[in-house]
Amino acid sequence: MPVFMVERQFAEQLEVVPETAAEINRVNDESGVRWLSSFLSLDKRKTFCLYEADNVDAIRAAAVRAGIPADAIMELSGTLAPDGSFAAL
Repeated sequence: MPVFMVERQFAEQLEVVPETAAEINRVNDESGVRWLSSFLSLDKRKTFCLYEADNVDAIRAAAVRAGIPADAIMELSGTLAPDGSFAAL
């Protein structure tokens, strides 16, 4: 399944509690999207999230339903290690 990086910018500092994460996961499940992990900026106003989905539209639809931004979405081809090796996703 394709993997995507989703950049999200929040107006306020992000504080996700387990209940919020569970609701996002429920919406994602219903939309055919899987949240893999997220990186949170130091100021807690921006996230970079890894997702599995069939396409960008599924991620956008899930974000709208969950009420969270999806400012930029890009499909990833793989990972690049510090030694220069590439592993396809």
